[in-house]
Amino acid sequence: MTDLRTADVSIVAAQTDLIEPVVIPDTAMSWGAVAAGGFANAALTLLLMAFGAGMGFSAVSPWASSGVSATTFSVGTGLYFIVIAMLASTVGGYLAGRLRTRWTAVHTDEVYFRDTAHGFMSWACAVVVSAAVLGAAGSAIVSGVTAGLSQRGNADGGPAAIYVDELFRPAPTANTAAAPAAAATAPTTAPAAAATAPAATAATAATASPADRAEVSRLLLRSARDRSDLSAADRTYLAQLVSARTGLSQADADKRVTDVITEAKSDLDKARSAAAKLALWFTAALLAGALAASLAAIEGGQLRDRTAF
Repeated sequence: MTDLRTADVSIVAAQTDLIEPVVIPDTAMSWGAVAAGGFANAALTLLLMAFGAGMGFSAVSPWASSGVSATTFSVGTGLYFIVIAMLASTVGGYLAGRLRTRWTAVHTDEVYFRDTAHGFMSWACAVVVSAAVLGAAGSAIVSGVTAGLSQRGNADGGPAAIYVDELFRPAPTANTAAAPAAAATAPTTAPAAAATAPAATAATAATASPADRAEVSRLLLRSARDRSDLSAADRTYLAQLVSARTGLSQADADKRVTDVITEAKSDLDKARSAAAKLALWFTAALLAGALAASLAAIEGGQLRDRTAF
């Protein structure tokens, strides 16, 4: 009897040695889940950007008495950026945490850390995909409302064209100012006065040529690029050119040059401030998205572990 039991034990042991143990890989990162969450995040971001453009978050009303102010528009757009980042990142992070594989024999703190890493990596994947692939599409959506207003030809003179126009604007003359009154009081003499006014203006001033406009535009752009004032020689030359082309006196031409340069600097400073505020809002949106994705991945991972399959 004892010999039979010993033989059975030896047979079972031999059969056990022939069976290879099944080892389940316990990887710390499920890259498939991370990629799925990242692509979902990027897709939802594009969708919400299109919705925001349709709701008017990418352009202000051109009418002064309608719509919101520029400051309110800037704050509202920044807050919407944060809302987009939080909503899209929450969905992407939850998918990354819910779709990852279940870990066995891992401490609870390590599970929390890995879930957080899954959410953060899904957010990072979405940021990279959005910057590399969806950047052009997002820019087209945001700027599509005002694209028709911002497109200009090369003949306009570039970004300094409006300031060049202000510099070479013809000076108002006494003949043109008194033309309506003369037409009302003396209809017979008005045509003669109107006929002599252009001749007098043409005798004292000549229209600015394209070469003059291009030269002035280069001077203004160089001053803006170097963040410096025009030199004394350039300012004097510019005032003389404006006086010769518009019929203004030298003092009035110098005052116009000063006013236009001050206006250009003020506009550049406003543009710089707006760009800085937009960058800060964008940074806040990215940080909010990273936090939302990490927390959502923790929730999705915990629900994955509690669900029995």
